Amino acid sequence: MTLLTVRRDGDIAVVTLDNPPVNAISEAVRKELFEMVGQLDADPDVRAVVLICAGRTFLAGADVREFGKPPVEPHLPDVVDRLEAADTPWIAAIHGAALGGGFEIAMGCRFRIAVDSARVGLPEVTLGVIPGASGTVRTPRLAGVEVAVDLVTSGRPMPAAKALEAGLVDAVVSGDLEREAVAFARKALAADLPVPVSKRPLAPMPEAFWQAARKAAAKAGHQAPLRALDSIRFATEHDFAEAMAHERETFLDLRGSDEAAALRHIFFAERAAPKPAALKDIAPRPFGTVGVIGGGTMGAGIAGACREAGMEVILIERDAEAVARGLANVGKIFDGAVKRGKLSKEGRAERMAGVRGSTDYAELAQADLVIEAVFEEIGVKRAVFAELGRVCRADAVLATNTSYLDPRAIAEGLPHPERFIGLHFFSPAHIMKLLEIVPTPDTADDVLATGFALARALNKMPVQAGICEGFIGNRILKRYRAEAEALVSQGVAISEIDAAMRDYGFRMGPFEAQDLGGLDIAFLQREGARAEGQDVAETLGDILVRAGRKGQKTAGGWYDYAEGDRTPQPSDAVSKLLAGRVTGSRDLPRPEIAERLVGAMAAEGQAILREGIAQAPQDIDLVEVHGYGFPRWKGGPMFAIGKS
Repeated sequence: MTLLTVRRDGDIAVVTLDNPPVNAISEAVRKELFEMVGQLDADPDVRAVVLICAGRTFLAGADVREFGKPPVEPHLPDVVDRLEAADTPWIAAIHGAALGGGFEIAMGCRFRIAVDSARVGLPEVTLGVIPGASGTVRTPRLAGVEVAVDLVTSGRPMPAAKALEAGLVDAVVSGDLEREAVAFARKALAADLPVPVSKRPLAPMPEAFWQAARKAAAKAGHQAPLRALDSIRFATEHDFAEAMAHERETFLDLRGSDEAAALRHIFFAERAAPKPAALKDIAPRPFGTVGVIGGGTMGAGIAGACREAGMEVILIERDAEAVARGLANVGKIFDGAVKRGKLSKEGRAERMAGVRGSTDYAELAQADLVIEAVFEEIGVKRAVFAELGRVCRADAVLATNTSYLDPRAIAEGLPHPERFIGLHFFSPAHIMKLLEIVPTPDTADDVLATGFALARALNKMPVQAGICEGFIGNRILKRYRAEAEALVSQGVAISEIDAAMRDYGFRMGPFEAQDLGGLDIAFLQREGARAEGQDVAETLGDILVRAGRKGQKTAGGWYDYAEGDRTPQPSDAVSKLLAGRVTGSRDLPRPEIAERLVGAMAAEGQAILREGIAQAPQDIDLVEVHGYGFPRWKGGPMFAIGKS
């Protein structure tokens, strides 16, 4: 199949690439593009070439089917070099996204023109590698070192207007891209052609700049951003050929690394998660109007997320005062967006106009979807669904946001139980990406499909979970914390356990995280289970809560905290409280501590798989990465121990 077609507009050749769905740079694309340069150079009637892509995007990067495989000729750097060395100047006409190798191809062209909605970027560091076809070498020559460092080490794409300002593209247009690109080519031919990017000079940067950039790149936690920065610096201190050889060597070294393998694993899991194969032909139910029961932190976050996605929201609370508080909580979410420059004041007003509050459940009579987010107590939740069963349409999807309770017990007696489902959001719900989708045995397929469709609309990462205490994420969290407490009981210092997990890549260790969130949350859940007659062993955390140590909010949990200071300090009081439960003193190496805790998480994950609570190991890894801070570059607990 021919991927490139050529049409003539006078002395301008328009080359159209069509490799659906995203014009990935496959071996065939590289070969045809390499050969096309020679064909058009040999045509004396062609004075310039416009490279444009069919479909929804420009070349959006490497073909994912070739990830992890040995590179095949023609290599992408050779294609980019051939474009740049062409006797006939090429103009890249960009729509959608020009990412990774796609943008490197664009940089090989003499000019770049983009529609105003386009984005350009070099996201390779997010896959544990660096650009391998001149991204760290041509970018600083094209737009300057500072722009290159930001683009390459962050991996974040840049919108067209900002790319024009930075010098990454030569023009931004809003009309027909092909027509505008041909007009641009004619205008360019009437003037002196610019020097090819590889021939442009680079000014050295002061040492202070590199030190600051290195400090920023190190925050990513893995080596690719730092290696990318080193490659850019090398490009400023050596000639083009040497810099290209260094970049390629670094790229090939990294693509075989454990970190790159882990990041590829998460990448593929993320691609598959939003659209399960089993739901491929099942249409979801509509959810244009969403009811949210409860205006606290969780309910407000859910309401804010739904409104941000364009849904109309009805917020139900028990009384007028609670309604006002709930609406204020939603307003604070949008206030934060305004403060960060993500939303205008007019945009905030528009968002809030689509949220209304009420104490009357009858307001939900025409809602398509209702999500309950009230206190985690079975009686309270059952009362909510009794009301929803009375007032909602028979085809309205009804969802509970429970994190621990059995959804089947919550929905007991609900009319049309096939419309009921668990949607476990993570707090803050307008920020956290994970959404555990928990069907009951009665849940209809189109209701399950609605859960996944909602996740896509909210830009969440959906993972289907079976029913058990804590579903996937909180069940593993419980095991993780229990193993951490077991280490404390054996005499390992609390601060060393936290330090070991930070060294592994977590932002916080298990005890720091509990102090931040509050030890009383899990304590109350355990107390509730004990009140129901369940045999729940006392944890070390229970001892601290009973002594009034609930975390940062009481200036003491696993650590002590000075007034106005959240820096954890080792606590003599904790040592005394736990003295009877700690035997001896162990000095374990930090890697061994991390291995033991990650191993405990993975062991629980294996049990979850055996019981059918999770459908695949990669689902568990997604839950841990997106909901619990597991470092992406480790791939999740199942990948880390070789079970995924």
